[in-house]
Amino acid sequence: MSEDSKKEILAGLDRPLRIGTRQSPLAMAQATMVSNALQSVHGWRPDQVELVPMIASGDKILDRPLAELGGKALWTKELDRALGNGEIDCAVHSMKDVETIRPDTFIIAAMLERADVHDRLIGAESIEALAEHAIVGTASPRRKAQLLQQRPDLDIRLIRGNVQRRLQKIADGEYDATLLAAAGLKRLDMEHVGCNIPDDVMLPAPAQGAVGVEVRTDDSHVRRLMHAISSTNTFRAVTAERLFLKQLTADCHSPVAALATIDGATVHLRAKILLPDGSESIDGQSSFETGDVSAPGNLADKLLGQASAELKAVFAR
Repeated sequence: MSEDSKKEILAGLDRPLRIGTRQSPLAMAQATMVSNALQSVHGWRPDQVELVPMIASGDKILDRPLAELGGKALWTKELDRALGNGEIDCAVHSMKDVETIRPDTFIIAAMLERADVHDRLIGAESIEALAEHAIVGTASPRRKAQLLQQRPDLDIRLIRGNVQRRLQKIADGEYDATLLAAAGLKRLDMEHVGCNIPDDVMLPAPAQGAVGVEVRTDDSHVRRLMHAISSTNTFRAVTAERLFLKQLTADCHSPVAALATIDGATVHLRAKILLPDGSESIDGQSSFETGDVSAPGNLADKLLGQASAELKAVFAR
């Protein structure tokens, strides 16, 4: 069998492997990363992989918070439909935008090596440097709560849209500052924009900086193809963070942060839950073996056990 024939079999025989993605610039950049990784590890030609962009519901409505519109499913439902119907072979997601409970028909088969997990502040050199009563745009309850925890004077207002749209609003003076994920800026070749906020000042969202690839659970062929590009440590860390989130039964209204790091066979997980106005926060950490799937949930229960009734009520139990 010729080398080209072997590559055709790997790619899915007589057609390209179809990668579904949102069509925003950042989503397309992330899908291209997956495509490039597959070409590199399997020795494929560029024409053996096809990007299939589509508009997500979350990209269509920009004047209201996600929680009022249906939550994180707004980022995934179009891709879910295409994947379930066999129109695409896999879907690429920012893992922080993926619901913690997914249909059994789909499975996250791979995660690329995680990028910078930090938030970046655009409009000032630090949170302390923001002017009194500065208008800060964010759609994230986590970012809002952590900002208000440190600066209750800030005027936090909704801002939605892709990276370019948000940056333009700062340039136009509609807002004094905003926050964006460092990973997304780097993937858009904009790593020079803004200043990193240390994670001991603002803990990131669960799964921030991670790109995942979802496939049909019964598609063992594509699952094997994706396994070859997956980062074991990223998968372990993000899984721990998502298990923590799942135990909280948090939704888009719930300010929650978590970050896991891997040291050999040990996971170190730091996490925080907050009231939306930042007036109360509970944080904690746990270290456990990589195979321990109960430890993240135990940490979630511990934090909730220390929380006031008001804070507990933020998380549906």
